[in-house]
Amino acid sequence: MKTLFIECNMGAAGDMLMGALYELLPNSEQEQFLETMNSLFPDKIMIKADPSEKCGIWGTKVNVVILGHTETPETSEQEHSHDHHHTLHTSYPEMLSQIDSLPVSASVKEHAKAVYTLIGEGESHAHHTDISQIHFHEVGTLDALMDVVGCCILLETLNPEQILASPIHVGSGSVRCAHGILPVPAPATAEILKDVPIYGGTIDGELCTPTGAALLKHFASQFTAMPPMSIEKTGYGMGTKDFPSANCLRAFWGNMNILPVPSPRQLPGSYAAHSLTSFQEEEAHPDFYTEQFHSLDQILELSCNLDDMTPEAISYAVNLLMEAGALDVFTTSIHMKKNRPGLLLTCLCNLEEESRFSRLILTHTSTRGIRIQPCYRRTLDAQFQKVRTPYGEITVKISTGYGIRKYKPEYEDVAAAARTCKVPFSKVHEAAMNACTHIL
Repeated sequence: MKTLFIECNMGAAGDMLMGALYELLPNSEQEQFLETMNSLFPDKIMIKADPSEKCGIWGTKVNVVILGHTETPETSEQEHSHDHHHTLHTSYPEMLSQIDSLPVSASVKEHAKAVYTLIGEGESHAHHTDISQIHFHEVGTLDALMDVVGCCILLETLNPEQILASPIHVGSGSVRCAHGILPVPAPATAEILKDVPIYGGTIDGELCTPTGAALLKHFASQFTAMPPMSIEKTGYGMGTKDFPSANCLRAFWGNMNILPVPSPRQLPGSYAAHSLTSFQEEEAHPDFYTEQFHSLDQILELSCNLDDMTPEAISYAVNLLMEAGALDVFTTSIHMKKNRPGLLLTCLCNLEEESRFSRLILTHTSTRGIRIQPCYRRTLDAQFQKVRTPYGEITVKISTGYGIRKYKPEYEDVAAAARTCKVPFSKVHEAAMNACTHIL
């Protein structure tokens, strides 16, 4: 799965995101992108992608030239997003109409309008007015419009299968805007970032702008730690101001489908006990090292601590969650405060099912809170087949993939045959496993 992961350790601004995405383009496409962007408003604005260095790291700084005046540190979006010198009082409907008039694809137009809707809703909430009455006197400038449209064009060109982002560093302190001095994050930015994980840190200044916040809110499907992925390219979008930390936004382009199977020489020490013969057998399988991994599945782990429920009540909750379709549910013995014994209840579910299973846990257990942790997993393909044994037909689960093949007789069938034939469970299980040798 082609994945774009955006690292926001130094916040996010539209020009920084555009610079990082620009660096992910093949060199042959970068010039075409600049030509496209500079054809949108040929008599009013142009952009340049200039090399820039922060703390020894080199990246791209997207510079805007409007009517012969170059954007300076005092007018950079990240540092003074609310105090542009090139102010255009453009209403929300006028902004949407302007986007519709651009010579770009319908998809880019729809994404750009959705981003501006998020900005407009944030501004209208901050100013207690209807979105139709909002005038983009702070983020409605042509350079901000270029940031939004440019990022939409770049993402259309890159065409990732999923976009993930880290929690966003918003900065701290205050920012000067047209209305006066406001706390960081500014009210409109804070409104846009509702339901997005953010943090303040010790850097004094506005690190996340409304434009950057809206772009991330619209495009990122999840805000999480960087997942396991094979990195193919990294892009650095540089800010203007200098901080003790490198003022850049990083974009990682990679693949979550393919991770190489380690060779015996690369296996960690815990695997060293494998015999050379077993490794030779594995290597002899034509698919062991050459078969590519399937896509990583992303699931959620919901967990809570319980120390005031009866075993019967916990058993009921576990069975209810399994019957509701959880991927797995289990409990682990733990010791809680005051050395009280308790249980850790863990429920595994798909991402889209989180709210349903969280509600079930909150309803049917005594907990007041649930921890939610994203997990990634690899699975073998499974199919079922019946095999003949002296004790009747037994269903066997066959798990395959990556040159691996496993057989497991189904418990219910084995138990039923053992009861019917009045033989030990182990004899039926052994007979079923022996029958598996005839499966092709």
